[in-house]
Parts: sequence; C-alpha cells; structure tokens
Amino acid sequence: MTSGGELLELWRAALTTTAMVAAPFVLAALLVGLVVAVVQTATQLQESVLVFAPKLAAALLVAALGGHWLLDQLQTFTLRSFSHAAGADETSEVTPW
Repeated sequence: MTSGGELLELWRAALTTTAMVAAPFVLAALLVGLVVAVVQTATQLQESVLVFAPKLAAALLVAALGGHWLLDQLQTFTLRSFSHAAGADETSEVTPW
C-alpha cells in the first residue's frame, strides 16, 4: 500500500509528463492559428479549411520531428510508475521518484 505522499508525487509526475508531451502540439497550433488569423483578417477570407489544414500540418510536423522525444518521455514515466508500483529497489535501472 502506498502512502498519500507517494500518490501525490505520482500524480504530480503524471501531470508534468502530460504537460511536457502536449506542450509542443499546443504551442505549434497556437502559433499557426495566430498566423492564419492575421492572414485571414488581412485578406478578409473567412474559410474554415484555412484554419484546420495548417494546424493539422503543424501537429504532424511536431509528431514527425519530436515523436521520438515524446515517446521517450512517455516510456520513462511508464517504466518509473510500474517499477515504483512493483516495489523495485533503489538500485534498479529505472529509479522511482
């Protein structure tokens, strides 16, 4: 049985990992959306595809360029969580928090 402090630490690590993995996608979509909004305002062209397609392309580019790092972060968190839940000792390859 784990104590409340360990559960809070696991929850903190989960939220931190989620934020780190989601941040590149959110920032790319934010920047692309801002640029597209400025272009749409300047040209007075209000087409919904002009917003969706560049954001999708930016998300795919982020996944292609940073996918290895993103999956590595998720794998590290998963291994640490499972080893901590299994009660692995401090000298194991993946150390608990």
